[in-house]
Amino acid sequence: MSGVPVSKRVLRTTVAAAAAGAVAFAPMAPLAQEAGVPVDPISIRIGANAEFTRIEFAGVIGARSRVRREGRDVIVRIGSTAAPDVSRLKVDPPKGVDKVETRAVQGATELVLTLAEGADFRSGSADGAVYLNLFASAPDAPAPPAAPAQTVAVVARSTPAKVSMTFQWDRPVGAAVFRRGSAVWVVFDTPARLDMSGARQLGPVSDAHWTAGPDHVAVRIAAPEGLAVSAVAQGSNWTVVIGGQPVAVEGVAVDRDDTGEPVLVARMAGATRAVWLTDPLAGDRFAAVTALAPGKGFADRRRTVDLALLPTAQGMAVETTSADLGIQAEGDRVIFSRPNGLILSPPSAALDAAADESGAPRKAKFPALILAEWADVGHAGFSARYRQLQDAAAREAMAAGDDPRAPAEARFALARFLVGSGLGYEAVGVLNTIVARAPNMVGEPELRGLRGAARASIGRMEEAEGDFAASAVAGDPASAMWRGYIASTQGDWAAARQAFAAGAVAADAFPAVWRARFGAAHALAALETGDLPSARALLAYSFSQDAPAADQLTAHLVQARLLELDGQSDRALAVYTAVSRAPLDAVSVPAKLGVVRLSLAKGKMKAGDAATELEALRWRWRGDATELAVIRQLGQLYLSQGLYREALTALKGAGPGLNRLEGAADIQADLGAAFRMLFLEGGADGLQPVQALGLFYDFRELTPIGADGDEMVRRLARRLVDVDLLDQAAELLKYQVENRLEGVAKAQVATDLATVYLMDRQPEPALQAIWGSRTTILPNALNAERRALEARALTQLGRYDHALEVLGGDASPEGRDVRAEIFWKQQKWIEAAALYDARLGQRHADPAPLTAEEEARLLRAGIGYSLGRDGAALNRLSRNYRPFIAGARAKSALSVALDDDGVAPGDFAGLAASADTFAGWVTAMKSDLRTKTDGNRAAAPARPQAAAAAPARPAA
Repeated sequence: MSGVPVSKRVLRTTVAAAAAGAVAFAPMAPLAQEAGVPVDPISIRIGANAEFTRIEFAGVIGARSRVRREGRDVIVRIGSTAAPDVSRLKVDPPKGVDKVETRAVQGATELVLTLAEGADFRSGSADGAVYLNLFASAPDAPAPPAAPAQTVAVVARSTPAKVSMTFQWDRPVGAAVFRRGSAVWVVFDTPARLDMSGARQLGPVSDAHWTAGPDHVAVRIAAPEGLAVSAVAQGSNWTVVIGGQPVAVEGVAVDRDDTGEPVLVARMAGATRAVWLTDPLAGDRFAAVTALAPGKGFADRRRTVDLALLPTAQGMAVETTSADLGIQAEGDRVIFSRPNGLILSPPSAALDAAADESGAPRKAKFPALILAEWADVGHAGFSARYRQLQDAAAREAMAAGDDPRAPAEARFALARFLVGSGLGYEAVGVLNTIVARAPNMVGEPELRGLRGAARASIGRMEEAEGDFAASAVAGDPASAMWRGYIASTQGDWAAARQAFAAGAVAADAFPAVWRARFGAAHALAALETGDLPSARALLAYSFSQDAPAADQLTAHLVQARLLELDGQSDRALAVYTAVSRAPLDAVSVPAKLGVVRLSLAKGKMKAGDAATELEALRWRWRGDATELAVIRQLGQLYLSQGLYREALTALKGAGPGLNRLEGAADIQADLGAAFRMLFLEGGADGLQPVQALGLFYDFRELTPIGADGDEMVRRLARRLVDVDLLDQAAELLKYQVENRLEGVAKAQVATDLATVYLMDRQPEPALQAIWGSRTTILPNALNAERRALEARALTQLGRYDHALEVLGGDASPEGRDVRAEIFWKQQKWIEAAALYDARLGQRHADPAPLTAEEEARLLRAGIGYSLGRDGAALNRLSRNYRPFIAGARAKSALSVALDDDGVAPGDFAGLAASADTFAGWVTAMKSDLRTKTDGNRAAAPARPQAAAAAPARPAA
């Protein structure tokens, strides 16, 4: 992808790989010779006594650890990607810890210690180590009534030259003491009332006024600017001295965060709280950060664009004009930040000056800009040039050791040479080594720009995105060009055009090969967004560059797409065909896709041949928009042939790894549309029910949420019922009832489920389905249907009286059928016969042959009248229905049942079998289900040719 000829690239890559090891390992060799045993960058020590358990993180990196808390988890962040040995902690967690885990984060490792129930911790640093003290927290006690704030006596001792003010607290509190203009501020992190009666004589100080808040109390003391200020703690008392000799302060160090994030971190042991105050005279807002004893202060004055740190005698003081400045006190660290990061100088500004290496690749104007001169190897050739730069970088790295302020120019020069020479893998290795030695360099704009460019050049687009998303290169036009290039490879055309426009000022400063690539990628983005004139102009720009053949082929691929949109399909096909012969899959795969698409449209290729070609292309090029285009074209082709399983399998082949791409949403839409067509619009009606069921189960995760998904399941269940696959139908409906539906919809599907159970002679599950879906408001028709099913299930269980109670006065046809069934089973012949006779009504007036269900009713009516000795009713029934015997299914049974002499006891068993109404009820229920799910329509034919998928998006 870099455009360097293959054989030459292989040679360069091999030479560079052999030499790159020296950069990484040369500085370590002397250390290995001097030390008898290897030294771990971090060691973990554990100790315990009766009151608490102590865990220390020591070593070179352990001393720079960070500690934070998230719920019960205590997270220790270690600035190293090499995980420490925590086997002892995992196997035998110390008291107060439930479990210990490690996890990798960008540029670091985090230890997650989950505290046991009732455990708490404190963190701090001592003797070059960060420690955690784990102890049992006090049990929660009932909250006492709010007590008034305590009164703190203030005692002053003064002379004409100075005054000391002692604040007599009854317990240790955090304090901040500092001068701001003509006033000295004393701030405590605990609310209180100050008794100033003992501080009336203030010597050189004119007056003192105090104010209190819900979490602090502060004193403003008017004092001439020439007077020194100091603070000291004795027990729980704080004494502030104004005047006299100046006292040196120390204990607070401020620097950038080791992670490279645009924040400032102050190391101040015992930091407790940030208190925001308003100056009553100036009216501006500032903050004090309090800390516990012993005394510690910030002796310097430091100013950035966002804030100013004032000199203090105790704690810290911060001035800012930013309303969103955040100050977070975390044990021994105070973090200053803003939502979009502080505006700080690059980390390289703090490095010591580097010796000038004559002839080394110079720094570019923009952080992510590649200069053509970087690849210049001079008269000695590539190997000699590489060894020269590599040796200089190794010497610099060896001299730097672990000093984060050591110069890094020689290593950056080597990285520039590698990036300019198209050796992206090697350049990434050199830059990662710089970050490993000095983690704060991750915020250096040039490092982000060079590493992002190297990653993009070798196809690591997601990693490159991370570099170019950093705030350090947010305003860099060269980085904007790379963001446009990455967006184009991912099919995000609108973002690509926006980024290319933002980086236009840097475009012509890149080497010719990258101008050609950016031009082709920008042309493709313009083409996909409908701006064809801009696409033509950008293609002309790309062709005008002296680019390698591979990059010219990429531009020709975009040209073919442009011809296709212009309606010149013959010329487009010719260009696609020519490019498809290239030995580079990056351009030949999208070109062959274009050949298949246009050949299908022109009738020059059969569908089967096209499918074979597309199946081969699926595995030749993976991971970008081209793969998505191939998959989509293949899925649409299979759908047009009625190969539904193959279509769904192909479309589903766009796995989660491609979800980041813009076209992934189109694939998911195609999957959903295909599944909907199959199971909602009747596309699967031509399949055997078992095939349709298997297809549904294999892709059931595509079932849409809501009414459409529920309707799909009901339609499929109806087809299964049609072929008596009752268990499978019940399983589908049961899942819907138990997991997806509520209210009326749940009651409707549960009614169908109960019907299926009763068809399968399973009355108990049928009752559970009915009873488990009861709700207060249901349509009358649905209530009547559910009542009849409940009574039928109770009848199958032999609970006749209960069934009659459920029916009550139900006079619906379904209710009368169930009541007749109950009377029949109770051998109440006259009552049963009367109900069957009534259900026939005036059917004898219609000469059409009787249905199976009507024959069963007629048989039971005749048998009932005969066994009930109702001759008159039997004679009437015989007179009305004897003409139907000739065309009946059970002629002999009807003849005997309608015989005026009645039914002989020997004939009863045979007639009862012929008069089984259950089979008729099952047939009626199947017909009802078909009506509910629109199942009476004809099976759908093979689908017509689907709309063509979007054309291939060539890799730019």
